[in-house]
Amino acid sequence: MSGSSHARAYLLAGAALLALTGATPAFAQAQSDTPAAPAVVADPDPDTGGSQLQDIVVTATRRETNLQKTPISISVLNTQGLQDRHVLSLFNLADGTIPSLRIATFEARQSALTIGIRGIVPYDQNQTARDGGVGVYIDGVALGKTQGLNAALFDIERIEVLKGPQGTLFGRNTEGGALSLVSKAPTGVFDGRITAGVGNYGSYNTDVHVDLPSFYNVALKLDGVYQHQDPTVKDPLTGSTGWNYYDRKGGRIAARWKPVDGLTADFAYDYAKDENTPQFSQLTNYNPNGYTVGAFSGTTLVLPGTTTACGGTITAAQATAGRQVCIAPKAPLVGVHPDRQKVADVGVPQQPSVDITHGFSSNLRYQIDPSVELRSITAWRGVSTDQWDNSGGPERSSFAPSSNFSRYSLSFLRQHQFSQEFQAVGSVPQFDYVAGAYYYTEHATEYAATPLSNLWNADGTAYTIRSPIPGNANAISGANSGYQQYDPSCNNTLATTVPQFANSCQFITRASQASDHNYSLFGNLTFTPAALGDVLHITAGGRWTKDKRHGTLYVVNNRADLRVAGTVSPFAFQNSISRFDPMLNVAFDATRDVHLYAKYATGFRAGGANDRSLAFNAFGPEAVKSYEIGSKMDFWNHKARLNLAGYIMNRSNTQFDFDYYDTNGSSPTNGSHIEQTINAGKSKIRGIEADLTVAPVQGLTLTGSYAYTYWKAPSAVNPLTPGAPAQQLYIVYTPRNAASGAIDYNVPIGNGDATVRFHLDGNYASSQYSFQLEPTKTEASFIMNGRLALADIAVSDHNKVTFAFWVRNLLDTTYVYRRSAANSSPVYNYGANGQLVSTSYGGILGDYANFNPPRTWGLEATARF
Repeated sequence: MSGSSHARAYLLAGAALLALTGATPAFAQAQSDTPAAPAVVADPDPDTGGSQLQDIVVTATRRETNLQKTPISISVLNTQGLQDRHVLSLFNLADGTIPSLRIATFEARQSALTIGIRGIVPYDQNQTARDGGVGVYIDGVALGKTQGLNAALFDIERIEVLKGPQGTLFGRNTEGGALSLVSKAPTGVFDGRITAGVGNYGSYNTDVHVDLPSFYNVALKLDGVYQHQDPTVKDPLTGSTGWNYYDRKGGRIAARWKPVDGLTADFAYDYAKDENTPQFSQLTNYNPNGYTVGAFSGTTLVLPGTTTACGGTITAAQATAGRQVCIAPKAPLVGVHPDRQKVADVGVPQQPSVDITHGFSSNLRYQIDPSVELRSITAWRGVSTDQWDNSGGPERSSFAPSSNFSRYSLSFLRQHQFSQEFQAVGSVPQFDYVAGAYYYTEHATEYAATPLSNLWNADGTAYTIRSPIPGNANAISGANSGYQQYDPSCNNTLATTVPQFANSCQFITRASQASDHNYSLFGNLTFTPAALGDVLHITAGGRWTKDKRHGTLYVVNNRADLRVAGTVSPFAFQNSISRFDPMLNVAFDATRDVHLYAKYATGFRAGGANDRSLAFNAFGPEAVKSYEIGSKMDFWNHKARLNLAGYIMNRSNTQFDFDYYDTNGSSPTNGSHIEQTINAGKSKIRGIEADLTVAPVQGLTLTGSYAYTYWKAPSAVNPLTPGAPAQQLYIVYTPRNAASGAIDYNVPIGNGDATVRFHLDGNYASSQYSFQLEPTKTEASFIMNGRLALADIAVSDHNKVTFAFWVRNLLDTTYVYRRSAANSSPVYNYGANGQLVSTSYGGILGDYANFNPPRTWGLEATARF
């Protein structure tokens, strides 16, 4: 598309947006600066009886500022917004509550989330030596790994979504932006509330929050949560857990100590355990391209009625000799389901994955004098994931007589991190400043396996479950045996040479470890010249970063040749980068209620290595240059607010993953997912974002948000098939158009002893890609959520009770959020001499897909005491 075509597209999108936001009141919280919950002040407008919009305080600049006067694009979702949408974990935001924020499962797993902003979306960061492009922070502490992000949320005061590179103040891998969760701090005043609820699919939840009175200048706050839901897709295998199940529990204790004037010390410890199963992967079509369906003569696939062999992948010589392409027949037990299944066709072993997250933080702030505050943020965090992911069953592998099927993806990962940040924040006449230093280190280990858990009979009319115990007749043996408890008779070299594998047998498929060390210095300085009437604000900032990472891959697909003389010969990598990321922001207060800004910033994502590769090949960092302009406007006597932003981002050395599933039954890596990551080239991302909030009459708030995202990714040669031509790459989970809208209406009843609260939101996203190497798109989506509450019923001077009915996916909309068509067509990949160099995917069955969760609903009661 030419530059003029881009310009016309932006103008048309902007015109449509302005017409839409001006004509319809029903788009919800999102992007730039509008809270998802109604933002109304208590005092009504005396002229119209409507309500004015209240100021929103954010900490995006490492100081408390009015969101409307903060010259960057931010979305804020506050406590009421989370409650109205019944958001229990971050995965609940996958419906598009904030259009520029995209959340999806990695693969189908709830145990790991993919989080992206403005088209910077990782495909596979679920590894020991990889990072995402969006930083996730809890109370200022960066989280190093994707695993565990779907844990239950504790008492969250607000979620801030910072758009675009945040390399200056949130510097660790925030090239796309930052997702900052801010917890409620202890107040020192006795207060408490307890919520209990039940819902469909056997769900129930409860949370307890208690603020204790201050004692010797120490205030304590206790939080506890428990959330449960039964599977929404059942597993026919007795004793196995179905899909989309979760059981989450956790607790947090926070203390605030103010020993002397000016010094505040916050300490917190949290622990959470999340047991979950993946979303179900089902077959949505079979042989969509109409290829010949073969038949089996013994174990040979032949053309029906002949003895002529055929297959989904053939060499050039075989094609010349007349061999034809055909695909394997579908097992009779496997059905085609274009709509969401409730019960799987075939039962497979499935037990919940277990994610455990824990951490301690110390946040110290000392106000030396009005011009400077010194801060220290110290944190230790860890996560462990015991993954049991059997999401596909027979949906992603071809049928063959007496063959193994159903890839059981097993992984045990442990990660520990430590971070220390120092800041000096303050103001002097005409200048505001932030300066600091940051250190981060982590160590992660993982061992994993991909056994095939089931065995077909001769004609696909029945199956058996393979034993996980070595030595049994139907044992999961060889390279795909999974990991079992250590058996001395198996001569396990790993168990005797590498301490972290002391309890494993030699049957693990891969094992790796990696460490990262990150050092940085940063600062921002804002100049507000008094001679111009304090309306111009010029901010210059920068961050110097040194990032060093190294690691080893101890086991590669259980290859025996890597074990030499009783030791392990690992593949190793190391990389290091030193760089400076600048930022320049010019803001202008056109009026008291109209604020304009222009911003330039850069950011980067560190390099690493792919532990699903065959040799732990290292890849370098990618970097983004971002240009953004925006406006923030209040009007109609502060009963309406419109925020607009437009941006251009150019990404260089884009990290892309090339992969295939080896489905060759005779291959030593059969059933394995092989990947290699390269720096593929340049990506272009362009976008427009808008938010509108209107409070036309007392008690009524209408919010709307829209995000338009255009991107162009490069083409590159798959390093796993070096003789193949370059192929187009795709950015995942980034719809061209996304919008969200909400209606909130509050009506006091009686003498103000209670309030009726009504909330309804709708969230739209156009179709998008879910695999970096496939041109197949998901389905467009529109999801509605609602809540009706009789709130704050006064039962005494201090006690109040709220009763609420909530529903997620109100219309029970069904859409595919992740789809692969790689199983639908044969692969023709030839080397220089005409030989077949890849057997990836090979025309197996048809498209497999993951659907969004079905409609869920429930009743809740909350008591404040």
